Order: sequence, then C-alpha cells, then structure tokens
Amino acid sequence: MHQRFTLPSRTVQGAIGLALAALIAGGWLGIHAYAMFIFELTWASLPFALALAIVQVWLSVGVFIVCHDAMHGSLVPGRPQVNSAIGTVLLFLYAGFAWRKLRDAHFAHHKLAGKAGDPDFDENNPADFFRWYGTFFKRYFGWQSLLFVHTVVGIYWLVIGIPMVQIVLLYGAPALLSSLQLFYFGTFRPHRHQAGMDELDFADSHNTRSDQFGTLTSLATCFHFGYHLEHHRRPDVPWWALPSARRAGVGLGKSGKEIAA
Repeated sequence: MHQRFTLPSRTVQGAIGLALAALIAGGWLGIHAYAMFIFELTWASLPFALALAIVQVWLSVGVFIVCHDAMHGSLVPGRPQVNSAIGTVLLFLYAGFAWRKLRDAHFAHHKLAGKAGDPDFDENNPADFFRWYGTFFKRYFGWQSLLFVHTVVGIYWLVIGIPMVQIVLLYGAPALLSSLQLFYFGTFRPHRHQAGMDELDFADSHNTRSDQFGTLTSLATCFHFGYHLEHHRRPDVPWWALPSARRAGVGLGKSGKEIAA
C-alpha cells in the first residue's frame, strides 16, 4: 500500500527543498546575528528575548532536519555534492559537527534501527529518557563540538564583549533545547520501548512508530520527523513531503492500522 506514494520530479523536489532550506537556515542565521550583534538584553527587552529564543529553538531543529535530508540526498535529488556542501556548512555552524561522521552514524542507525550497534539507540535503557539522552549526547557531542562551542562563546564574551547571560539565553539555550527536542520527538518517542514490549511489538524491522499528530503539530514539534515509520520506510522522502506520505499509507502496518507512538 505504501509503495503507491510518489514524489514530484527531481527538479521540483530540489527547488522546494532549497527554498525551504534557505528560509529555515536564513532565519536561523539572521536571528543569531541580530541576537548577538544588535540586540541589547535588558529587563524591558527580556520578554522579546525569550520569544526570540523559542523561535530559535524551532529553527535550530529545522536546520538539523535540512541536514538530515542532505544525508539522504533528498534535499536536492541527484546532486550529491550540493547535498554534502549544504550539510557540511550547516552542521558545522550548528555545533561544530563533522558531516561525514554524522552521515555515517545516521546510515548505521537506519541499518540497525533499535538494535545493538545503532548509534541513536541505548539498548541498555530503551525506555529511560534521561539515561538514553545522556548516552545520545556523549556519542554525538565530542571534543570537536565542545571546542567549537567554547571557541565561539569565548570570542563573543571575551573579544566582542557580549554579556554572558545574553550568550546563554540566545545561543546556548536554543542549541541545547533543540537537541532535546530533536531527541525526544525524532529518536526517543519513535524508537522507545514500553513496559513488557520488545522488537516484535513494532510494525516491522525498522523498530519504530509514528506520531498521530496533525500536520501543524507535527511541523511545530519536529518538522514532521515524528512521522518516523514513514521516514524509515521511505528515506528518500524529504521532511516537507512526509505528511503526504503518511496520508498515502506509508506508515500503515500489515493489518491496515496505523502504528502510532
């Protein structure tokens, strides 16, 4: 049933992907530049700063999802060098991540989803959010990321003179909270185990499930990455087309019922 879903032509898909990527990454970079180099944090401007931080958390999630599409070649189909270039730049700006390392780890996740050896899965704590997130954080935020973040913070604080509280609120907090949001909606909820369950309780060997959120809620939570069974079954589908894939039945189980998170 899920095999009937088709994507637009490569040209159309690439044009849509690049346009949305430009909006997401452009907004993210624009807010960051404004928050660091123009905005002045005061008690009077604090409510606006909090609103900026919330938007920046969401856009940070979007930047990572754009990079994720680049990993699968679904951002600009048929243009691997363009995908790699965009993913390399955005992942480095996001937190000093190395493109090839994250891409290879993500491919390993798809190959071993929910099993020992899956870098996104904690087989020792498959139902414990905090321990699993700790494992997830240690695996991905290595010395390169820590060095990058500390260097940026040091330049902003010691060289440019931006107040540390402003750096934490509008740079550090959005980055950390976006990682929590990505982990919860894009990894933990889709792949977690519940009491008494095992791999047989998933729809298939992808060992994942999908949220039953409506389209707007799905967009707000994780740029439709909560439609996770659809993604694992059709990794060629870009994030913005996942709602259509869901409506086409890509996430239906063999019984015809939706496998839900």
